[in-house]
Amino acid sequence: MLKENLKMSWMNVLHNKMRSALTTLGIIIGVASIITLITIVKGVTSDMTSDFATFKADRIIVTTLGTPLKMGLLHDDIERLGEIDNVAGVSPTVTGFTSIAADGAIKEEVNVIGRNDVYFTKNVDVIKTGRGINPLDIQSENKVSLIGSSIAKEMFYGEDPIGKSVLIGGMNFTIIGTLQQSHAFSSSSINEAVIIPYTTSMQLLGTSYIMAADVYMEDSKEAEKTTLAIEAELNEAFKDQGEGFSVRDTQEMLATINQMITTMSWLLVGISSISLIVGGIGIMNMMLVSVTERTAEIGLRKALGAEPKRIQQQFLLEAVFLSLIGGVIGVVTGILTAYVICSLMDTSFLLSPLTVFLALGFSMTIGLVSGMAPARKASKLNPIDALRSV
Repeated sequence: MLKENLKMSWMNVLHNKMRSALTTLGIIIGVASIITLITIVKGVTSDMTSDFATFKADRIIVTTLGTPLKMGLLHDDIERLGEIDNVAGVSPTVTGFTSIAADGAIKEEVNVIGRNDVYFTKNVDVIKTGRGINPLDIQSENKVSLIGSSIAKEMFYGEDPIGKSVLIGGMNFTIIGTLQQSHAFSSSSINEAVIIPYTTSMQLLGTSYIMAADVYMEDSKEAEKTTLAIEAELNEAFKDQGEGFSVRDTQEMLATINQMITTMSWLLVGISSISLIVGGIGIMNMMLVSVTERTAEIGLRKALGAEPKRIQQQFLLEAVFLSLIGGVIGVVTGILTAYVICSLMDTSFLLSPLTVFLALGFSMTIGLVSGMAPARKASKLNPIDALRSV
């Protein structure tokens, strides 16, 4: 009997192709939305976490907000931070925007980042070719630079830029290295940036203060103690005006980011599920109409001895077929859409089997729940009353 009900349910779905297609549309949109959004969020999360992981757990970020008496950090402040127990090195960061030119090509508003040798010692994989900045470059304020992957491709396409000259803010710099490509979505993307010695960048950008610094620890387990020591040193430098700076541990920042991403993922799933619920209402509506249209058929089957549970089973199977068809089409649509969007965003395409099972399982559940009321209505029809409508 189950085999017959399966066959009859499938034939009824195929018999009303247009109605079935329109009914499953809500399920398709809902499932596709869940697959697309979760896949994109997972890809973006992976890229952000990967980029953030390059900072490692041994890093404390110091950002200066400035006060009327002290606008930022000075060289002496950087040296004192480096003398704190458990500090393995301090990498100041000086940033600004200016134009660059090479071989007649000009690029406006390029991000210029001032770094020191500590940064490249702690981030060896940031360099693609060439070398990083060394202590001599810092002391002598050498005009040397490392260029991002996009700049290298745009201004030196098909050439090796190492040893060539580039004008940065009107000053002539020698290219000593190129940088690895980073994810365009990442807030720390250096594809469109140039890195020069921070001492040189202060001269180039016309600033006397360092607005940020990365403090690297020898033992990340002592992060809390080291953070307190850094805050104490900065309090002294800023004359106990704690509002002039902020100190953040990367472990704490990563935990906060992960929590935000998890919350956002569930929020997106909830929004997408609304489409599934709407699709379920559509299935219920169609099944109720179908019960009304097939009153005579139901009455005849009951008169011939069909049990109510068999009638109920048939209508439930039809609802499941509709939701399953919509779910499968939605999964394929969602995967293709997510792949295209991830490619356009230049982010990782990470499709989780759990996401597919979640979307399909949710659509099947919606189908069962939506088909329950129409199926019960069909199974309770009085065969005599049903046959009168013939």
